[in-house]
Amino acid sequence: MQTSESKAPVALITGAGIGIGAATARAFAEAGYRVAVTDVLDAEGTAVARALETENGIAEFFHLDVADTGQVDEVVRSVGNLWQPPEVIVANAGIARRVPFEELADDVWDRLLDVDLKGVMRVFRSAAPAMRERRRGSLIALSSIMGVSYGWSEHAHYSAAKAGVVGLVRALAVELASDNVRVNGIAPGYVRTAQSLSRENSLGPEGLEAAASFIPLGRVGSPEEIAPVAVFLASDDARYITGQVLLVDGGLTVGRY
Repeated sequence: MQTSESKAPVALITGAGIGIGAATARAFAEAGYRVAVTDVLDAEGTAVARALETENGIAEFFHLDVADTGQVDEVVRSVGNLWQPPEVIVANAGIARRVPFEELADDVWDRLLDVDLKGVMRVFRSAAPAMRERRRGSLIALSSIMGVSYGWSEHAHYSAAKAGVVGLVRALAVELASDNVRVNGIAPGYVRTAQSLSRENSLGPEGLEAAASFIPLGRVGSPEEIAPVAVFLASDDARYITGQVLLVDGGLTVGRY
């Protein structure tokens, strides 16, 4: 465990063991942040943190289920004790499950919203007081084009959660602005991740490749093309941006007819 005396800011990333979260952890480390890598995937999250350290970054892995309020509060507290309270939160952890609407049981709905929407709220709620006290902070949530611009068949609960993230971002941006805490979101389009490659719960490899045909840039995105947007939103270059959800979709939402 590194207890560096570095004055570098601290970023906490949820769902950072794979995909967009892992790429985001790497991008923040490269930008000079100390990175708290959190995930329910212990092996993957630990590997990301160790890789960042090998590349001369400062990182530590924390097991975190964002559906557990106690765990969220304990991890945020532990990060503060190890380094300092996080200046940046990237709430990326999420799940997707394909279920026809008439078969959508209450417990399936509740579980997805507990992770994809309430999980964002929990981490933001835990980190916000220290940010407000220090009068500096950036809260960034991952939404989706499926919660902003499109519906998604057999994913009503996912679309509802991701739309809820947009509302949460807008409301908190107003509430926290007087303490100089900014709140923004990112809505990725089609990105090549383990989730999108799942045939059971998402597009699958064939569906993802088919999507490229109606994306103006002619291809699906990569996690490494989402991560720098989070770094930008956390930076002083974005100091006058709050309450916004940036679409990162290769032109999909403006180019598809």
